[in-house]
Amino acid sequence: MRRAEPFDQDRPEWRLGSRAIETVNTASFVERHGAQLRRLYESSGGAAWDVPREAFFDALAASAAQRWQGDVPGDSDVRAYLAGLAVADVALACACRAGHDAAWEHFVREFRPALYAAARAIAGDAGRELADSVYGDLFGTATDRPDRRSLLAYYHGRSSLTTWLRAVMARRHIDRMREQARVTSLDAPEARVREQAAAEGPADPDRSWYVRLAQESIDALIGALDPGDRLRLRLYYGEGLTLAQIGRVVQEHEATVSRKLTRVRQALRKDLERVLRDRYGLQAQEVDACLEHASGAPELHLSRLLSPGEKA
Repeated sequence: MRRAEPFDQDRPEWRLGSRAIETVNTASFVERHGAQLRRLYESSGGAAWDVPREAFFDALAASAAQRWQGDVPGDSDVRAYLAGLAVADVALACACRAGHDAAWEHFVREFRPALYAAARAIAGDAGRELADSVYGDLFGTATDRPDRRSLLAYYHGRSSLTTWLRAVMARRHIDRMREQARVTSLDAPEARVREQAAAEGPADPDRSWYVRLAQESIDALIGALDPGDRLRLRLYYGEGLTLAQIGRVVQEHEATVSRKLTRVRQALRKDLERVLRDRYGLQAQEVDACLEHASGAPELHLSRLLSPGEKA
């Protein structure tokens, strides 16, 4: 690893890996929020890792772009969002992606033990292999491709780096289990029958319209949730983890996880009904029909809506 040199926007190690940066005008973002961005840079400790201000500003601009997904938020919303970011972790991630030796040494010292401990809690005996695979992707060394990006390029500071790493490992572990289950299920004739039936779907002409309305509404509502609530929803409803397993990931008692899931589920249901009425003009019967169709739609996946790729 090499020590980072002064900022050059054409240097690949200072470019963000997220697609979000391709859609955001960083210069305009800095013009509108420059004073706050400069304060956040000073408080982040990025200078200690030789992170250029411009690279740090790019990271926060990408984070905001990922948060609003093409929508145009008000300045006050952006200010509140930026104020809630884990900027010290964002600066560290920027430095590590650029190959800063001291930053990586800090990461190894402060985060590696927690990374492997969380992997053991999530995957048991397979935890070491799981942590090794994630660790390799953090370095960007999992393949020999010259354009290989560090997994840290997808960290946006919406949660702490430790929480984000636990979520990444949980998702990696679940993806592996799903792949194993998929290979097994394809050998079962009854699985193929169920897949064919699901592909045909019901004949109700309103179904696809209702599902689309629910999808768009849930996208917006979940995007506005607290990062911790999004993580619990994804792990429970999207990935199928038990309350105890989620508790190990987020370091909460399973009773606390259950209580928070119940709270956010009830709030989402209430807000979804409100959006369907107020934004789309649905009557009470239509709202009920929309929710009924959405609840049985296999294409309406919380795991897709909440994928971390972390969005963190």
